[in-house]
Amino acid sequence: MTYRIAVRALCEFTAREGDLDLRFTPAPSAQEGMAGHRTVVSRRGPEYLSEVPLAGSYQGLLVAGRADGYDPERNLLEEIKTHRGDVKRIPHNHRLLHWAQVKVYGWLLCAEYELDEIDLAVVYYNVLSQQETVLRERFGADSLREFFELQCRRFIAWAEQETAHRADRDQSLTQLQFPWPSFRRGQRQLANAVYRAARDGQTLMAQATTGIGKTLGTLFPQLKAFPEQQLDRLFFLTAKTPGRQLALDALASLRAQQPDMPLRVLEHVARDKACEYPDRACHGESCPLARGFYDRLPAARQAALGRRCLTRQAVRETALAHGICPYYLSQELCRWADIVVADYNYYFDMTALLYSLTVVNDWRVTLLVDEAHNLIDRARGMYTAELDQGNFNALRKTAPSALKTPLDRVNRHWNQLHRDQQTEYQIYPAIADLFILSLQKAVSAITDHLSDQPDGNDDALLRFYLDAMLFCRLAEHHGPHSLFDITRRQLGRRTLSTLCLRNIVPAPFLRDRFTMAHSSTLFSATLSPQHYHADLLGLPAETQWLDVESPFTAEQLQVRFVANLSTRYQHRAGSLRPIAQLIARQFRERPGNYLAFFSSYAYLQQVLDVMRTTAPDIPVREQSRQMNEAEREAFLAGFTEDTRCIGFAVLGGAFSEGIDMPGKRLVGAFIATLGLPQVNPVTEEVKSRMQGMFGKGYDYAYLYPGLQKVVQAAGRVIRTTEDQGVVWLLDDRFGQLAVRQLLPRWWQLDRHRLEHQPEPGTIQSLFPG
Repeated sequence: MTYRIAVRALCEFTAREGDLDLRFTPAPSAQEGMAGHRTVVSRRGPEYLSEVPLAGSYQGLLVAGRADGYDPERNLLEEIKTHRGDVKRIPHNHRLLHWAQVKVYGWLLCAEYELDEIDLAVVYYNVLSQQETVLRERFGADSLREFFELQCRRFIAWAEQETAHRADRDQSLTQLQFPWPSFRRGQRQLANAVYRAARDGQTLMAQATTGIGKTLGTLFPQLKAFPEQQLDRLFFLTAKTPGRQLALDALASLRAQQPDMPLRVLEHVARDKACEYPDRACHGESCPLARGFYDRLPAARQAALGRRCLTRQAVRETALAHGICPYYLSQELCRWADIVVADYNYYFDMTALLYSLTVVNDWRVTLLVDEAHNLIDRARGMYTAELDQGNFNALRKTAPSALKTPLDRVNRHWNQLHRDQQTEYQIYPAIADLFILSLQKAVSAITDHLSDQPDGNDDALLRFYLDAMLFCRLAEHHGPHSLFDITRRQLGRRTLSTLCLRNIVPAPFLRDRFTMAHSSTLFSATLSPQHYHADLLGLPAETQWLDVESPFTAEQLQVRFVANLSTRYQHRAGSLRPIAQLIARQFRERPGNYLAFFSSYAYLQQVLDVMRTTAPDIPVREQSRQMNEAEREAFLAGFTEDTRCIGFAVLGGAFSEGIDMPGKRLVGAFIATLGLPQVNPVTEEVKSRMQGMFGKGYDYAYLYPGLQKVVQAAGRVIRTTEDQGVVWLLDDRFGQLAVRQLLPRWWQLDRHRLEHQPEPGTIQSLFPG
């Protein structure tokens, strides 16, 4: 057996004990930690060695790392830890972990330098007071060797298990067979391209229509590439819950071919969905599942990995059987699962767990990004920060007295920002330095307060603290990829504002994420045009492109567009009755289930009111604002093989993508909009920035995002090769060449004109006679 592990990872596995304790205590930032290390090292003598590389082995287990510092003259090896607040507040189990690390480094150095004994120290450096607390002790080489071997023995059984698992996993994957007798049309083309990308370490963008079996068509070849490419992990990243379930179903179909396949699959869900005690704090004094977490973790971890298929429910059952928290068991299992199925943010967010594990452990990972057209907007949200002055003023009234001065200073500079603003909304070319400086000082003051008083703080203070830290952090990276804007509002005699650092091009933040992966495949039914997504996501210049052949034929889907109808805002009033009449006529010609999509709830309601007046016999359902999950499920449940109704929905909403209603559950769709974003100062500024960056301002800001929504909505109609349906595109702009070029190649548009239309959008009679 040969198994390599870092000193820190070894000690975290073998030396952690006691409670899970996540009480909020500010820790130094990465920058502060590095600066603290440099300060401590600078205080040492000229012979002092920093970042000393050390390695040693025991029974085939190779342990390696870098010791923080060694003073040869004093024969002193140091482990440097930065902290805030009273050093006595560092938890006991953290101290044990720190000593374990320095003792392992101590043995490795004794072995390399042939020392009989050595002085070891854990140096706690307070980044605020810049004072050191040094805990020092002398150890004999023999005792350190015994400690090192004990940690290795504790891990070695696990290492042997992991080595055997890896070999068995790779062997089984070489024998993996596609679970169906044949590939669907286009699915083999997709699978071949994905395999080549994994084999060659490339990034692939694959556009493939719904119904081709994209999930299975990407998972199967990625797994086949595992053994040859010596891949460690596969991250299947999704935008929504249905995507996770599709991945789990596809993996279950592969496992059905080899029931004993030793492939560990983990469904990792958000903390709020996994928490058993949402009203409790995450520490042993509050939550029973945090008490003794690390003492019971080894048995729970072993039991969980024995199940192999670790769905959310399976993780919960295992965690509760061992009396520990399901979410933090799942976090631990992310280290050992072969496939992690999770939301985008677990790899792409600023503090993403899976990305951090990849970097720390130097994993060779491959990414599958499901419904990748969603990643642009999701990533924009990840790298956007907002501060609301109303919430801030409420906080100032209840904040501890020690924070009054720094918060008042923030408020003065905040008011100065918008005092001379003439409009409700304004974009500024830069962030005021004095405001950011005051905010940084407030963050520092709150950090000091929380360090001294970690318990009993108001939730509003913690929320502002986290929001302000994110705002400051993003302000450091402010550039053309983001906007700084201020929205003003009146509250009685007072003027309040909301400050926003609004990301519009996530590429600078995502580029390293894609670079770290051995290979990435981004797939969706709507990835056209290629350059739009590649530019905004920061994909490598050599990214491969595949437009997969559709399994559907033009005969299956009638695509009709109305050449003399306008849904532009200024023509909306005149379009209501013609649209309602067209929907009614189509329904009567072919009764069935339809979805009708509109650009807003207001437009939806206006057409629906006309429908109820002019065609009261036709059953209708409507999407309402802020529907919860149960209400959305109830809406969809109303479309069955036996029902006949029209569902009114908003384009870009919950029902325009990610839902699957094959057969007679849905036979048609009406799309009364191009889906173009609203014309407002934000979108106009986005257009201007995109023009400067990419030379296609209108297309990047308006046309591409809008048509993407249209194609997604239309894709709800044809889900299998047996389906038949119709899509009505209700706007004359669908006849424009620039628009038609962005529609699926297999569509054949059938041009229609409405009769007796004096001017666009003011139709008096839909059909002659």
